Amino acid sequence: MAKLRKREQAREHLQESQVRAARAEKEQALAEEQAARARRERAEVEERTRLAEQEARQRAATAQEHATAAEQLRAKAEKLAPGLADGHGNRTDGVAGPGQPTGGPAGPDQPAGGATRR
Repeated sequence: MAKLRKREQAREHLQESQVRAARAEKEQALAEEQAARARRERAEVEERTRLAEQEARQRAATAQEHATAAEQLRAKAEKLAPGLADGHGNRTDGVAGPGQPTGGPAGPDQPAGGATRR
């Protein structure tokens, strides 16, 4: 009787061993899939980062080109009309530029008074 009981217990252990082995294989496969997914996602993030950094470098280069062109144009303007490019739009020839007050009375299309608060 004890021998039969031992054999039955051994069979149960063997069956439990097979169930756990199958469970372990399944978990291992899931772990490998998860690791592969994480590697893919990391690669995608790194690629997006690389592209964003490349775009930022291109924008910075474009900004530098615009700044250089602006400085060259300012220098040309200063050479053609000294004082015109002083940053204030002041003219040294005594003529008011567009949008500058003439110092005279308000015209018919310009109100004489300031804004009032109500």
